[in-house]
Amino acid sequence: MLETKNVHKFYDTGAEKLHVLKGISLKIMKSQFSAIIGPSGAGKSTLLHILAGLDSPSQGQVFLEETDLSSLRENELCDIRNKKIGFVFQFYHLLPEFTVLENVQMPFLISSQMSASSRQLKDNAKKILAKVGLTGRLGHFPSQLSGGEKQRVAIARALINAPEILFCDEPTGNLDSETGSEIMELIHKIRKDSAMTVVLVTHNIELAKTADKVFHLKDGVLVN
Repeated sequence: MLETKNVHKFYDTGAEKLHVLKGISLKIMKSQFSAIIGPSGAGKSTLLHILAGLDSPSQGQVFLEETDLSSLRENELCDIRNKKIGFVFQFYHLLPEFTVLENVQMPFLISSQMSASSRQLKDNAKKILAKVGLTGRLGHFPSQLSGGEKQRVAIARALINAPEILFCDEPTGNLDSETGSEIMELIHKIRKDSAMTVVLVTHNIELAKTADKVFHLKDGVLVN
């Protein structure tokens, strides 16, 4: 289970203190597909980053199972993010100088506890890329891929360490509607096959309707 208790987030802009999140308390159950929806500027991405341990709350607590993320040191957070969490972002964040296969392997290569051989890692990455329909693109570079293909690589990279939770921040935001639908179908299939917890941030109501649970965020507050 992933839970927040009275989470606030402030940003000091110099002239004033910006209050982005205002007492967010929510629970996301294991294997649940949850969507966080709201207009631009509502605090969706800020909340997602705090849930994922990429940012810390100014006040309040975030629990992954029984672990208080806000109490951990940065190296401990990095370990949790690497082993238990996968990320899919709107802008892909692929490394341009590496091939598709190399990009997918990257999270495992930077892990502090590498346990697989180079051959095993390559084989695993190839299997995951096959699942997302990219068997024929292993040696391609990001500049040689379409937007939909780049997002499939990003999804495969997020899955390489078999995470418990997949966080998706506007994963279809840079894609046309047809490609976006294909990406969402892929995410739903992966979640169904692995019983993975998925947290999706979107402003798209139609995408949110496919979730088990929808959290509506407006002006930093959860609303009904």
